[in-house]
Amino acid sequence: MAPFSLHADDSADAAAQANNPLANMTAFNLQNYYIGRLTETDKDANQFWFRYAEPFRLFGGNWLMRASLPVNSYPALDGSGKTTGVGDLNVFAAYLIDTGNPAVSFGIGPQLTAPTASDDDLGSGKWSAGFANVLFNAESKRFQYGYLLTWQASFAGDHDRNNVNVAALQPFAFFQLGQGLYLRSAPIMAYNFENNAYSVPIGLGIGQVIKKGNTVFNFFIEPQYSVAWKGPAQPDWQIFAGFNMQFLH
Repeated sequence: MAPFSLHADDSADAAAQANNPLANMTAFNLQNYYIGRLTETDKDANQFWFRYAEPFRLFGGNWLMRASLPVNSYPALDGSGKTTGVGDLNVFAAYLIDTGNPAVSFGIGPQLTAPTASDDDLGSGKWSAGFANVLFNAESKRFQYGYLLTWQASFAGDHDRNNVNVAALQPFAFFQLGQGLYLRSAPIMAYNFENNAYSVPIGLGIGQVIKKGNTVFNFFIEPQYSVAWKGPAQPDWQIFAGFNMQFLH
């Protein structure tokens, strides 16, 4: 695929919106976290994510739905090696609030996690519900920033499994270097209210955006390191990589 072939302004707009989780377009992402070490162990793990986003209208307003399904590979709880399979499906729908500035996107809405894991080692065994809140500021074509804040708690499922009560904050920042090349940081900080376990990673990576026809392709890699953590099985260090596609209407 050749680099940008459009005018500079079109290229800059595409690059600025390529990482917008609330962009008004259909998107399909393939993302992977290789966890080099889980805390309190010497073992590694992996999460591969399929993510699909679709804008829609409901009750006279604009919404964005995002569905995420992981394929997990984690150390087996019985110590017999690794367990690999499908994890729990997560879906949220964000209502897009008019901020009065087309370069600033803000959305909030419900989220639901279903216990679709193929093995007990790979999911919570619980139905959970909560909310998702997203902000993305692309006023500058050079620097974009925002966050994704989520919270969910279990309300049904396997009574023998631990309850779920988890919040996560993903601040993100993107600095455009030109010609679709950019620097990035998008770590996910998580806190478990059930056992007070948490992880606070930082990350710095690089990405490349390529617009071809009506599709925006986005490749990136971002090493992340936890500067603070508590509890077992938290990511000590990991490598976040992805291939995102946005389909312009």
